[in-house]
Amino acid sequence: MTSAPSTRARTDLGSTVIGYPRIGPDRELKRATEGYWAGTIDRDTLRGTAAGLRRDTWTGLRDAGLGSVPSNTFSYYDQMLDTALAVGAVPERFAGIAGSEDRLDLLFAMARGREGIPACEMTKWFDTNYHYLVPELGPRTRLAPTDRKAVEEFREAADAGVRTRPVLIGPLTFLLLAKPAEEAPEGFRPLDLVGPLVEVYVDLLAELAAAGAEWVQLDEPAFAADRTPEEIALLGKVYDRLSAAPSRPRLLVASYFGELGPALPVLARTAVDAIGLDLVAGAADLESVSGIPALLGKTVLAGVVDGRNVWRTDLDAALGKATVLQGAVGRVEISTSCSLLHVPYDVEAETGLTADVVDRLAFANQKVDEVVLLARALHEGPGAVRSELEAARAVRAGVAAASGRDADVRRRLVELGEDHYRRGDAGARAAAQRAALGLPEIPTTTIGSFPQTGAIRADRAAHRAGRLDDAAYTERMRAEIERVVALQEKIGLDVLVHGEPERNDMVQYFAENLDGFATTEHGWVQSYGSRCVRPPILHSDVSRPEPITVEWARYAQSLSDKPVKGMLTGPVTILAWSFVRDDQPLGDTARQVGLALRDEVTDLEAAGLAIIQVDEPALRELLPLHELDREDYLAWAVDAFRMVTGAVADATQIHTHLCYSEFGEVVGAIDGLDADVTTVEAARSRMEVLAELGPGVPRALGPGIYDVHSPEVPSEDELAGQLTAARQHIGADRLWANPDCGLKTRGEPEVVAALTNLVAAVHRVRATTA
Repeated sequence: MTSAPSTRARTDLGSTVIGYPRIGPDRELKRATEGYWAGTIDRDTLRGTAAGLRRDTWTGLRDAGLGSVPSNTFSYYDQMLDTALAVGAVPERFAGIAGSEDRLDLLFAMARGREGIPACEMTKWFDTNYHYLVPELGPRTRLAPTDRKAVEEFREAADAGVRTRPVLIGPLTFLLLAKPAEEAPEGFRPLDLVGPLVEVYVDLLAELAAAGAEWVQLDEPAFAADRTPEEIALLGKVYDRLSAAPSRPRLLVASYFGELGPALPVLARTAVDAIGLDLVAGAADLESVSGIPALLGKTVLAGVVDGRNVWRTDLDAALGKATVLQGAVGRVEISTSCSLLHVPYDVEAETGLTADVVDRLAFANQKVDEVVLLARALHEGPGAVRSELEAARAVRAGVAAASGRDADVRRRLVELGEDHYRRGDAGARAAAQRAALGLPEIPTTTIGSFPQTGAIRADRAAHRAGRLDDAAYTERMRAEIERVVALQEKIGLDVLVHGEPERNDMVQYFAENLDGFATTEHGWVQSYGSRCVRPPILHSDVSRPEPITVEWARYAQSLSDKPVKGMLTGPVTILAWSFVRDDQPLGDTARQVGLALRDEVTDLEAAGLAIIQVDEPALRELLPLHELDREDYLAWAVDAFRMVTGAVADATQIHTHLCYSEFGEVVGAIDGLDADVTTVEAARSRMEVLAELGPGVPRALGPGIYDVHSPEVPSEDELAGQLTAARQHIGADRLWANPDCGLKTRGEPEVVAALTNLVAAVHRVRATTA
């Protein structure tokens, strides 16, 4: 961020960002949190690290020249979980912890579980790769202002010399993303608690006003998705009540990830003071603004700087959007389209990217500078920043001229016919695979990765830095593969994996081996809790210069008579977990990635791999928020997957894996993938997903029967119960047994114990079906 003085009066909202990253530029929060979990640092040290990160964020955003700085966007784990604690929505199974332990320990127990107490369910935040903890509500939930985090952080910022704008998840988004608690009666909806919840928000607003807050931001992104007339009407009623609160700050209601559409005039008719619009993903709202007279009395936050992708803003186009609003609303202020939580901190920290890629990029700090620059252009006139705008135009022109196109890739895609996307009849395939594989009833397997030790990560780093030559590196990775294969055979698993010691991340690893991608050194983004990823940057046409996984898989298969799975990440997930070029349709890019992976699948089959898994955990994640846009997305998503797998023989078994999503919304597409075995996350939802998937997936299904994101080791009895429940939905002839995700982040002792119990539970359940 470039330091710039801020002269706006405090009573104006001013230019701002919807939110900001919180993990720390060097993942300081991740390291401190995991240190606290491991017992290597104490609670005060963790809190001290968190306080330093918050202070640096507030002062940095102020010094960059923003007119308004957000607070309460920090979280030790997740903002939806923080909101649940703030309003007293703690599930009954955590009552003992809530009454006897520190808030931090209650928060981590709800996020990660305790022995005998399952964690809260986790799923994706709209169509992003960020995960949130799902609130659980029922008629016995007693809502009340319980946690004063928002007030405490506002005061903490004031002590640091920054007057901030506290940010809260809006009451309706909180309820619409919640689920009924286990004890809730049939027919109960979380929305049934809207009355008492709104009164809790009235009290929270009064506390913030008393503390000196002049503005509060309430996030309602749920209204960027399709909503019923009842829900839209409720939006008006809720904000009529909050606007009428006797003691409140000024209210900014922000929506993002799409247009507000029919919800915009309803919200405009309330007495809220400002409305935030995502004019990147929801530019259609511009067309309706002039027809809403109520907006003439309000400030509108023009979200014209993309908070979800890493490309530089087209400043002329962004300024044009903001200018359209002038005269149709009370005042226009510049903002990001959504929180900058979804992008890395600073592109200036990157030293390994080529100039043609760097010139296209803007991370969080650069986006803050773009907001400040656009605000000056809007309020002072473009002439005030003429040189900056001209420099930006020159960069964009150079980027366009250097756009990477691969004529061979484009030719191959044009030449692919329908037969390249289709395999043989599913029944014939199943028969061929039974004969070839000879697997027992309810086969056991894992999703792919095994725990990665510090030594493995150090070997990868040494090889990348040139301190470990290729021969030595291969020898060490082979030794680890040999150890992991032997471990799985000792445990008694039926289908093995090589453990993926050579892979840093399931998407980054492939990006490093495909042309058209760039990877970063410090481009970390939070996925959930302490889990951080470095999304690759897909900037040009994609191709595979040489085989990627084949030799590792071939070696693993040579070590065992049992089948070893070849492991790939699917094209949709590679796109979803990368920053993707925005100069061509996403479906075209997906097909390019699919073509590269198709070559890899063909080579794996030729190398003797009889089972190949193509993971697509992000299939549901990219689903458009509006029903009208979904058919096109699902068509190209399914086509891209089937391009990858369409060349293999009937006897080659194709697996896919999906996790942390509402699968019922894409069950037709899951069927359309035509995988022989589909494994899904089901443990945290306690097998709820099977009612949606069982009838819709006619081939084999492996519901995850234990939660790998919890440190607790499931008992044999617990796992047998999960399998028995799954068998009732699926049938033993189609049922597989597996964890719900990869095991990379777990410790080996707990993995061995859990998998041992899994195998024992399967033997018990098999005996009951004999």
